[in-house]
Amino acid sequence: MMKTEKKEENAVIIDLLPMGYANDPRPVYKREPIALAVGIDQFKLLELVPKAGADIQIHDRVYIGDGERDRIERVKRRVSYDDLTATARLELPFVVEQIVRENEPRFVDFFNKSLSITPKLHMLRLLPGIGKKLMWEVIEQREKKPFESFEDISGRIKSMPHPERMIISRILREIKDPDEKYHIFTSR
Repeated sequence: MMKTEKKEENAVIIDLLPMGYANDPRPVYKREPIALAVGIDQFKLLELVPKAGADIQIHDRVYIGDGERDRIERVKRRVSYDDLTATARLELPFVVEQIVRENEPRFVDFFNKSLSITPKLHMLRLLPGIGKKLMWEVIEQREKKPFESFEDISGRIKSMPHPERMIISRILREIKDPDEKYHIFTSR
């Protein structure tokens, strides 16, 4: 389940700085506009340069892969959580939730296919709120029949009413904590 380092194809905008960063020492006319975004596949935090005149709003999905981009000129660099603006930090949980909900099968698949990382640690245990007992209940249920949706998981495992929230919390933890040892949804 560990991700290999690859480029993001699409991202969701979490902040727009039409005049660049306020703390940029260069004169305003020399600054370039910046869009902060989170990648959809690996949740990479990115600094993008929009094309001149492009209509971009917070929460817009933009194509940033190879080939012709309609609204983004280039990916400037990858940034850390600490580099984000206050607005980007506020928007990030909402955007991560949006990505998880729009890609439900991918995250339900995690419950169906997660493995042991070490003899004593299973990937499921990395989700907040999952201890040994709940982990074994998930494994037993998925062996009977693979999970089909978040609703199916919460219906069959009563002590897990919102499995999507566990996924969202884990993703945010991986994004925010540079010292996090295990990255199951994000890339380092």
